[in-house]
Order: sequence, then structure tokens, then C-alpha cells
Amino acid sequence: MNYDIIVIGSGPGGYVAAIRAAQLGFKVAVVERAELGGICLNWGCIPTKALLKSAQVFNYLKHASDYGITAGESVPDFESIMKRSRGVADQMSKGIQFLLKKNKVDVLKGTGRVRPGKIVTVEAGHAGQSEEPSEVKEYTAKHIIIATGARSRDFPNFKQDGKKIIGYREAMNLPKQPKSMVVIGSGAIGSEFAYFYHSIGTQVTLIELLPNVVPLEDEEVSKTLAREFKKAGMSVMTGANVESVDTKGKLCKVTVKTKKGDEVIEAEVVLSAVGIATNIEGIGLEEVGINTEKGKVAVDDFYKTNVDGYYAIGDIVHGPALAHVASHEGIICVEKIAGKNVEALDYGNIPACTYTNPEIASVGMTEQQAKNAGYEIRVGKFPFTASGKATAAGNREGFVKVIFDAKYGEWLGAHLIGDNVTEMIAEVVVARKLETTGKEIIEAVHPHPTMSEAIMEAVAQAYGECVHL
Repeated sequence: MNYDIIVIGSGPGGYVAAIRAAQLGFKVAVVERAELGGICLNWGCIPTKALLKSAQVFNYLKHASDYGITAGESVPDFESIMKRSRGVADQMSKGIQFLLKKNKVDVLKGTGRVRPGKIVTVEAGHAGQSEEPSEVKEYTAKHIIIATGARSRDFPNFKQDGKKIIGYREAMNLPKQPKSMVVIGSGAIGSEFAYFYHSIGTQVTLIELLPNVVPLEDEEVSKTLAREFKKAGMSVMTGANVESVDTKGKLCKVTVKTKKGDEVIEAEVVLSAVGIATNIEGIGLEEVGINTEKGKVAVDDFYKTNVDGYYAIGDIVHGPALAHVASHEGIICVEKIAGKNVEALDYGNIPACTYTNPEIASVGMTEQQAKNAGYEIRVGKFPFTASGKATAAGNREGFVKVIFDAKYGEWLGAHLIGDNVTEMIAEVVVARKLETTGKEIIEAVHPHPTMSEAIMEAVAQAYGECVHL
């Protein structure tokens, strides 16, 4: 059975690439060994947001009196929260199934491997799960796109066992709520789970090796999130290295090296949230002769590998491992195959979001990065304490911070922390894409009262024109 394009993996890179290819008139198949939608939709982006929404609702109920509302005692039902999250993921997975069918994309269930000569083999089921011999089918395609994604990274000194030391997948499907938890790693995944479990009553200790939590963010943003976590009662340790985890007893004993010496923390569960590992083993790359670099597939600006007819997108290639990045890479890849005039993706204009409370959103350079790059900069900052909408909503924590090149006016970066900022960052991404000036942002009328007008106010502050500070 022959195709124009076969995509291996149906995550946000794979299924988007497959559907866009079908829209362009190609005969397309997508290979998937587990659930359609991949990790993001089934065990990542979507179900975690459902968990975080439950935590947010519970938080509102706890503070109902702050809004003039008398409510009875509220208790989180852990099993129901988890069940709702799984229901949301299942619903979205069915949506992907509908979209693939609507666009006449064939779904080949099983584990896909690339072979020389533009061949893909598909082994029924998830390879390695059964000792029974599996049926293997062979397909050919003019173009093969590898989008196999990534998984939680394992470490020898705290190796995941799925019960006491877990990854993000188990964290979304625990049979009961732990009374205590240590979260190792304070990137987006670690911080979000730390916030969720702490919000519903688990005693959480968040441990970060680097000097600040969410270490890729602007330092002011990182310090603000740490302060809010601590204010809420979470234990936060930075500049701390987990040396070992002893799981022999009823509680895990986590040995942490700090500036003050070794410290042992006990917890029911340890969540390892330190990075990801790419799924590039055992899929035929070596047999085909596809080059890899530092655990990722080497590709050009349009995701072509060194072997003609083979491409790679998403977490397995260079760039940030984010769902929206994978989707755009998939579109660029198939449009290039179709002969369209496409631009390479600008990795300097990728928004990043962390869905804690307060939320974090950013794009472009941090203030320190801009200084290190030699820019003379203008910095504007507007705190939500000065926002009418934030004050009315009862959540005034956070700010909008913008960074401009003082010489030419280029918008170098923006860093937001506060309510709903993940919905606001797109304005900055579009403005930077269009090379919009600060003056144009100031002159563009923003609705009042909104959280989004804080972007205009921060830009005005950078240029000495802010009225409300």
C-alpha cells in the first residue's frame, strides 16, 4: 500500500502535519502505537490543564468570602478530579480521530519503524509489551515524517519505578492523593504539578538545582513565582541537588545537597520532572543512516534529514519541546514538500507558558540575555497592583515586563506573570512578527478594564509615557 506521506506519531506535530498534508492533496497515513493525539493531548498539555482548573475552582471556593459569598466547607475529591481530567483527554482524542477521518488520513495502529528505500514497517500493538509474535506490515511512501516525541527523563540516582518515584504520566493517574510529595525540577511540568498537588492539600517540597525556579524565565518572574509559592505554604528549595532517593521504607527518603549541607526529606511520592528524553531508539534511524546530534535528529531549516525522503519534527529535533512548536514545524515541513514558498520558523519568537497560579508567559530575550547580547535597552514594567481589572478580580500579584532595543526600537522580549497572562502573550508574538514599534502599541487602543491593557501600559512606561504609574 503506497502513500505520498507517512507520518510516524500522532502528537501535536504528527497529526497536524498529516492533516495539513491531506489538505494539500497528498495521500496520507499516520502511524500511532498508543492514543491519537500523543502525549500532549492524552498525558500532557490538555489533562494537566483540567487538573489545574480543578485546583483553581477549589481555591476560589476557599476564598469565597473574599468576594462577599458565603459557602459551605469544600473538600477536593481526588478520584473525581482525576476522572474529569481523563474524560477531557478522551474527549479531545476522539476529536483528533474525527479530524483525521474528515481529512481522509489513514490511521495505522502499531509501532512504526523506518527502513531504507522509503519504507515504514508497522508492528501491531505496542512493541515489546507481549511475547507473542506480532503481525508486521510494510508500507511505502515518497516522504516519511518522523514525529515520535519524547518521554520523562530517567536518572540513575532517582530512577522511576512508577509507584514511589513517578513521572508526569503517573502524576496524572495516581489511585489516591498522597499526603506528601517531593517534586524534583521546577520547569513548567514540575511547577504545575507542585502547584496542583499543593493546592488540593498535599504537602509539597519543590526542589530546583539552579538558583531560581522556572530557571528559563526572566529572574524577576522566577523570584515572584517562588515568593507566591512560599506565601501559599509550599516548601521551595533552590540551588539544591537531589543525590539519592531511598524507597525501602513506607516513605521515600530524599537526600538533598544544599549550601548548608545534606538534608533528608521524607515524602510518600517523589515526582521526577527534570527534562525529557527523545523517542528515537529502536525506530530504524541507524539502519536508514539518519544522523543524530546529542540525542536529537539532525535536520535542516525545513526538517529534512541527511537522507532524502526522510524528515523529523517536534521534540526529537532542535528547538524547544513545546506542542505549538511541533505543530508549526509539521506545517512548514509538508508545505515545503508541496513546493510552497515557506519561511523557516523563527525560534526567537516562540511563546512559553506555565499554568501555575499566578500564570507565567514569555517570549524573546530576558533582560539579562539582552544585556549579555550587548543591547542598550529600554525596560518597561507595569504591576497588576495598578490594574483595575486585576484589583476587581482579587488577584493583583504579578506584572508585565517589556524590553526594547533603545537604538532601533526592536521589541526584544516580554515577560508576564499574573492571572490570564497565557492568553495575553499572543499580542506580543504577533507584534514582534510584524516588527511593530512601541509607539504603535501605545497608540493602539486597548479595552478597559482588562488585564491585556497592562501590555500597553508597560510599553508606555518603557518610553516614559505611562499615565497610571
